[in-house]
Amino acid sequence: MRVYIPTTLSGLAEAHKAGELGPAPLDAYAVTPSLREWYVSDDIEELEYAALTRAAQASLRLLAVNLDAPRRRIVLAVDVPDAAVAFDPDRGLDAAALGEVRLAAAVSMNDAAAVHLDATDAEPDVTAAALALGAADAGDDDAQFTVDGAEDHELLWFATQEIPNLIG
Repeated sequence: MRVYIPTTLSGLAEAHKAGELGPAPLDAYAVTPSLREWYVSDDIEELEYAALTRAAQASLRLLAVNLDAPRRRIVLAVDVPDAAVAFDPDRGLDAAALGEVRLAAAVSMNDAAAVHLDATDAEPDVTAAALALGAADAGDDDAQFTVDGAEDHELLWFATQEIPNLIG
């Protein structure tokens, strides 16, 4: 199963050095039954893009609490056995948890399929979005507009062999 694990640039560097992303449990995003129902599509590429987008939103939340991390959202696409993924169908009813899954074990970087990362020109919008996230969660429409501005930036795709250059 393909899962999308949100992280930061410093988190990616640590995982690369350690050879695994952890410690467990790890929150991730995948094509779950609730995501499938919400998105109303049978196109697996569209569904995986929706899961990737959810992981990018979670990466933004990591940036909001990790002020030292470079202001770029990062999502690691990883292939794991289906048995390694836990999905809570009751939690799937919560719109904020669509696509959310949990991995019970650390993930080997050898299982990573790709890295999705903001381009450097997204940094000002991602910085503003991370700062506005709390106000957006509290219902501030202007802050939500700022948060949505980060989502206007598509994450770039990188092969795992490029990780050393990314973490530079």
